[in-house]
Amino acid sequence: MSIQPVDVLYTAVATAENGRDGRVATDDGKLDVIVNPPTEMGGAGNGTNPEQLFAAGYSACFQGALGVVARQAKADISGSRVTAKVGIGKIASGGFGLTVELAVSIPNVDEVTAKDLVEKAHQVCPYSNATRGNITVDLSVV
Repeated sequence: MSIQPVDVLYTAVATAENGRDGRVATDDGKLDVIVNPPTEMGGAGNGTNPEQLFAAGYSACFQGALGVVARQAKADISGSRVTAKVGIGKIASGGFGLTVELAVSIPNVDEVTAKDLVEKAHQVCPYSNATRGNITVDLSVV
């Protein structure tokens, strides 16, 4: 199932030069980073890498979605944190694939409420919606 936006509110624009061993910058200049493969993949590891950028974006977006569902539930998520771990590896059909683990800490609510909020945020988050059915995304409340 593809998601067809009815009203696009914002479009981010970034350009990569030299792929995984080069540079990535946004059109507004707010992000301009050197990218290198990590040492675990035979690279120099001097810059960031696409998996770190994806983890940063997903964790921030999921935290935002958590805020949306928490406001609806009138739940206190102050002090909450979302940690994203993005793994990359070879897939059986050739090429590479990703895995994601999201570890969510919500100290001011009980475990049942925290799990409910995390599940609801997973339905709201644009990154979750984009990855659903494509890659494994494991959720945990810590």
